[in-house]
Amino acid sequence: MIAVDTNILVYAHRIDSPWHEIAYKRVKQLAEQNSRWAIPYPCIHEFYSIVTNPKIYNPSSTQNQAIHFIEALIQSPHLTLLSEDETYWPEIRKTIRDSKVMGGMIHDARIASLCTIHGIKELWTFDRDFIRFPQLKIKNPLI
Repeated sequence: MIAVDTNILVYAHRIDSPWHEIAYKRVKQLAEQNSRWAIPYPCIHEFYSIVTNPKIYNPSSTQNQAIHFIEALIQSPHLTLLSEDETYWPEIRKTIRDSKVMGGMIHDARIASLCTIHGIKELWTFDRDFIRFPQLKIKNPLI
């Protein structure tokens, strides 16, 4: 199963992104295919935070635009939203220690740990920082 990181979602949503066309096409393919795919809940939260932030985008996406995009994704019949369960803490503790995560890198460790506990083997992202998590195959679907 493939999971999608925040940046791919942002690029798929924001038509002013130079990566919009290809990101939108790739996310749409995932949403319309007959195979399971996933988005970690922290990526949904971060997506909303980024696209509605007027310090990042001028103009930023409206609350309704961001919510509409999220709800369109959630309507994909094969989407799994990844969240924490009772196995989360032992996994993130291991990820933190093994990858020597400090400070803000905890966010990426959280995503990697959620993917691991849910059996995700591949993460689509534009963020090279995820190479520190060898349990995941990292793919940039935009190139």
